[in-house]
Amino acid sequence: MSKLFTPVALGPYKLTHRVAMAPLTRMRSEAGDRPGALMAQYYAQRTSDGGFIVSEATVASANGNGYLGSPGLYADDQIAGWRTVTDAVHAKGGRIFLQLFHAGRQSHADMQPGGAAPVAPSEVEYEGVAYTSKGWVPSSPHRALTEAEVSELVLEFRRAAQRGLAAGFDGIEIHGANGYLIDQFLQDGSNKRSDGYGGSVEKRARFLMEIVRATIEVWGSQRVAVRLGPNGHFGEMKDSNPEALFTYVAAQLDALNLAYLHLIEPRVKGNAIDDTRDQAPVAARLMRRHFSGTIIAAGGFTRESAQAIIEEGTADLVAFGRDFIANPDLPDRLRRNLSLNAYDRDTFYGGSELGYVDYPVYADETVAA
Repeated sequence: MSKLFTPVALGPYKLTHRVAMAPLTRMRSEAGDRPGALMAQYYAQRTSDGGFIVSEATVASANGNGYLGSPGLYADDQIAGWRTVTDAVHAKGGRIFLQLFHAGRQSHADMQPGGAAPVAPSEVEYEGVAYTSKGWVPSSPHRALTEAEVSELVLEFRRAAQRGLAAGFDGIEIHGANGYLIDQFLQDGSNKRSDGYGGSVEKRARFLMEIVRATIEVWGSQRVAVRLGPNGHFGEMKDSNPEALFTYVAAQLDALNLAYLHLIEPRVKGNAIDDTRDQAPVAARLMRRHFSGTIIAAGGFTRESAQAIIEEGTADLVAFGRDFIANPDLPDRLRRNLSLNAYDRDTFYGGSELGYVDYPVYADETVAA
């Protein structure tokens, strides 16, 4: 049997296999950024006994959303909806971590309280997009956060983590990738600050590290994780010395005894020049030298490349995204080497049950045939 389908420890939890569901922005929340029954059904469909799921990016602060339909945990009235999701996952024997994020400059005034400007580490020219009631639109001009506001955002993440505990999640993943606010602080292409949160690698990493430590205060280190994209340029990200930056961050996180480090390989659109699954897993191989704990690798993996990275010990689990969207029974299909449903990219973001909860499991396909 492939090592991909052998048990593995994830923090305090014991999983029966190493196929994880990646955090996938689907934008199907209801009014008030609250999860509803459709979201609970979606997550339940993709739960396997002893399997692991990372929730879609969930807004940690009222000014942190950049995508209409993304769920939040910045308010107490969002807890109950998430509880229906976690209950559905647990009823099928799965584990689920809550991914918390803040979009930062990847937002629009229409998504901000009072129509305010989106926030960022610094005011740097940026030509990204946000998703509003008008569809995909250019992001609004952003403004730089004050030091006091940065400290308050750390507390916002802590409060969101507390709500995640009340909602029944098994742990927290802090989203430090994909050009969102934490990534904007990390990389010097977007962080031009000269105060305690800018300049040196150590100062640019301070925001992330403060959030992680605040979350640990709520959850304990073994139920907290971080996602990074060491080679990613999504959201116009760039750094003058990414290897020095991300190996420093990995070493700092390694000392905290986290549940895992989640790494995005630069192989898919937004994180690579070419959308290819053939490139070797450079992010995981680099970071393995600096992080001794559990590593989840994500980004363009196939059954074969996932088996290979587990066998070589570079990663301990592999997270699948697009294939999990189209194949709710993906772990079973991979284990049995069955054919996969094709995904419909046009229904990835927002919409209805179409392209969301209507993909068949393999048995359904057999009957239909």
